[in-house]
Amino acid sequence: MTANQVLEIFKKITTIPRASGHEGPMTDYLCGWAAAHGLESKRDATGNVCIIREAAQGREDVPTIVLQAHQDMVCEKVSGFVHDFAKDPVPYVIKDGWMVSENTTLGADDGIGIAACLALLEDDKPTGRIEAVFTISEETGMDGAFAMEQGFFTGKVLINLDSEDEGQLFIGCAGGENTDIFFKYDFEDFEPGWEAFELRISGGVGGHSGDDINKKRLNAVRAMAGFLQQESRHGLQLVILTGGGKSNAIAREAKAVIRVPDAKAAKERFLAFGETTRKEYADTEPALCFKTAPNVFNEKPIARKDTKALLDALVACPHGVVRMSPSIKGLVQTSTNLAAVDMTSRQEIKVVTSQRSSVVAELDQIVEKVARTFRKAGARVVSYGKYPGWNPDLDSHVLEVTRDAYRKLFGQEPLVLAIHAGLECGLFLEKFPGLDMISFGPTLRGVHTPGEKLELASLDKFTQLLDEVVCNYK
Repeated sequence: MTANQVLEIFKKITTIPRASGHEGPMTDYLCGWAAAHGLESKRDATGNVCIIREAAQGREDVPTIVLQAHQDMVCEKVSGFVHDFAKDPVPYVIKDGWMVSENTTLGADDGIGIAACLALLEDDKPTGRIEAVFTISEETGMDGAFAMEQGFFTGKVLINLDSEDEGQLFIGCAGGENTDIFFKYDFEDFEPGWEAFELRISGGVGGHSGDDINKKRLNAVRAMAGFLQQESRHGLQLVILTGGGKSNAIAREAKAVIRVPDAKAAKERFLAFGETTRKEYADTEPALCFKTAPNVFNEKPIARKDTKALLDALVACPHGVVRMSPSIKGLVQTSTNLAAVDMTSRQEIKVVTSQRSSVVAELDQIVEKVARTFRKAGARVVSYGKYPGWNPDLDSHVLEVTRDAYRKLFGQEPLVLAIHAGLECGLFLEKFPGLDMISFGPTLRGVHTPGEKLELASLDKFTQLLDEVVCNYK
């Protein structure tokens, strides 16, 4: 197996629609690929797929290795860029040692994990028995892992291929939960003589709500809500407020349509707010943009009492790091992400948040704190999709094998870490007790955001490591 083989398979995967919840074409591709290569496969009712390669002669006594990746991808694009994830191939270029999709997500999370599994399965090197497991809807709630029935795979050694930093071996992850909020609201009449205009915040870096939550990224939704709360002192009618996207991504953009008594002064205050914010985030947000534009919107504005309740709650809602790990330097222990606000359904506003922690009690506490913030504002709150963390095991045999392989191949010591992002490993451990697990992958940057990219040099090292571990496992 070579990095080039993996890359060529991944290029094919970029042409297959696989948004979370709509992985059917990817599922069909995997089953068809197995049949074309003479390998056994099975698909459960949820859409999870397992492809099996039996042990080579003389390797029958090697423990079965489960290779695991998820089928779905986060589908995000630059505002205004024309792309339909349901049918269009992901546009990418290869430059300066990276494979990058400049205007959409690339889907290397976790398409590169799928590609590595398939490249290894079709390689002719002798291995023990391999079960390659591909789950669905990992990005939106780990639905496939939740629904997987006991016996879907049999191996007791699992290698998760959903990590994003070459040279780092992950042996633990945070648990998490999603919390959605629903505001009902009334309308009010237009204030005579007031002018409507549009405010936009764009160009934010965004990022993964686990991996990037501690990297001083602007939350565009929270920034917009903060400005509107201040601006309401001068007189404001809110017509539209939208921003963000997926629950596991930091909000990069936000838009509001407002009516005010003095549009010129309000626009000047917004642009001044933008300038102050750009200076505050100069080191981490080089492309932030604050703009105003004319807007004629015929819908009535939201009643001011409901506007106040919404904005106060959005500003009060915690976002970011809640607590760092006291035992692992640099590791976020607990965090929360104010991910999105959506008004596509008139007379109901939906706010999307997600919480993570490697400590169950702290996860419950931050979920309740977020919920309480919005309940005080009269909103309906629904928490769902809770998944467990994965506690590190420093005595893991697969960790020992992988660490030795890394030293042998590259002459240096890999980092052994836990990750604040959620992996499916915690759920697998609940369903399949006794699993010995590790997670590693090539270097990805900008996951869950347009501009996501894969470092090709790291893909080569990742491929060598996976090949060494699987082909020589004892």
